[in-house]
Amino acid sequence: MNMMLLEQGDSAIAVDCGLMFPGPDLLGIDLVIPDVSYLLEKKKNLHGIVLTHAHEDHIGALPYILKQLPVPVFGTRLTLGLLRYKLREHGLERSADLREITAARPWELGPFKIEGIRVTHSLMDCLALAIESPLGTVLHTGDFKIDHTPVNGEFFDFQRFASYGEKGVLLLLSDSTNVERQGYTPSERVVGQYLKEIFLASRGRIFVATFSSNIPRIQQVTELSESFGRRVVLCGRSMINNAQIASDLGYLRLPEGVMTESDRWQDFPSDRLTFLTTGSQGEPMSALFRMATDEHKQIQIKPGDTVILSARVIPGNEKDISRVINHLFRKGARVLHERIAPVHVSGHASQEEQKKMLEWTRPRFFIPIHGEYRQLVSHAALARETGVGPDRISIVEDGEELLLSPDRCEKGASRPAGKVYIDGNGVGDVETSTLKERRRLGSDGMIIVTLALEKEGGKIRSGPTILSQGFSFIDSEHPFWEEMEQTVENLFRQWDAESNGTPEGTLDGKEEIETQIRRTLKKMISKKMNRYPVIVPNVILI
Repeated sequence: MNMMLLEQGDSAIAVDCGLMFPGPDLLGIDLVIPDVSYLLEKKKNLHGIVLTHAHEDHIGALPYILKQLPVPVFGTRLTLGLLRYKLREHGLERSADLREITAARPWELGPFKIEGIRVTHSLMDCLALAIESPLGTVLHTGDFKIDHTPVNGEFFDFQRFASYGEKGVLLLLSDSTNVERQGYTPSERVVGQYLKEIFLASRGRIFVATFSSNIPRIQQVTELSESFGRRVVLCGRSMINNAQIASDLGYLRLPEGVMTESDRWQDFPSDRLTFLTTGSQGEPMSALFRMATDEHKQIQIKPGDTVILSARVIPGNEKDISRVINHLFRKGARVLHERIAPVHVSGHASQEEQKKMLEWTRPRFFIPIHGEYRQLVSHAALARETGVGPDRISIVEDGEELLLSPDRCEKGASRPAGKVYIDGNGVGDVETSTLKERRRLGSDGMIIVTLALEKEGGKIRSGPTILSQGFSFIDSEHPFWEEMEQTVENLFRQWDAESNGTPEGTLDGKEEIETQIRRTLKKMISKKMNRYPVIVPNVILI
């Protein structure tokens, strides 16, 4: 959910607009996007959204946000190419105002003058942003590492960072994702060298699962396949689409005869096939998972196959990845992944590269970004080691405002910020209370109590009938069911004795009855069973 707002007077620009994939605690949620209610207040003064690169956590929320904020979006050719496909799925391709930018060509946006600076990452066409304001220059690194041998020939422009450092940088915001790793992040070509060894040793089919946005990795796999006489088969919708977009824009050279999973790849012997597939995170609906569980219509894993999970393990996905690896082993495949072989390198800077960024730019103020809180703290400590004073470093969380001037950088008021949940076609209609209820349903099930009451007097005319879902396998003849029904009946006998009948059939009276049923059964069930199901009373007044 990377998104940052810069304001100067009455003008504002935003940097990136990303989403987050839900963890196992967000039951039923498909995606999570930023809360932009504060931006909606600023709609007339928001000059645009500037993108650093095309990863989902930087562009993925735009199809939802642009429906509320139809402002210009600025990005490089590949970034806009991948974004345009997403917008097309949402019916926004024609209405969206997309404007292409390139490195080293500054442009003005409101009171800001912005220049993109070429950086290397696990994707092509990535930029840092130098944002010049009347008060000074703000440098936003985006996601970066320093790769001296990039696959695509797009070199990290360290000279431009140093040039801004010479002129003076008011504020540096720098990627903290890999701050806990010492040394330097290896070049992407290190993966290519190891993959070559795997290709040399493999006599069967090779499956490479990676992120569909990792165009440099895809390029290396296709080149190796071509050199070993293997036909490349693209599997998974996002892999096919992203490869085609990158190829059409000139960022990826696909070998002649590349196929998709629906083509006649069966006509080729096993030692002449390479499958590039989605599913490196063990996603249950991904192409690789379906292959491993015999749910894929065309492709199944078999003995003699080599499967390479060429991606990092995203925190929270460990169980899903472990599950798919076990399935692959059951099928007799050889499986290689990051923990046992150098089949992946990070796209983020390690400590020595982060130190270089600080040394080149020599910022007056520093804010670590893009990481867990512990990583922001570690990056702040690293900055102190390079000579940035502790009074010039701020750790900022979502919704915190930072007031910046040539001689001060301090926190201001809190602003509306947080998470908006996407559930099916619903945007923002699921809140935290709903998720708590879903978790309760998932852990202890649900009990539904139905009964009919007289509008006047509150006498039970029918019921109570008690049904359950996910609570217990015991049937309605079990004594515990009879005890629950008796508990509800006793509640009304006691109520009738104390009040000479329930309130007349008003909404308040009905709600009071249902609340009493819920409380009484909750107490009884927790005492008897030590369980806490969701209790749904259904009172009918007749």
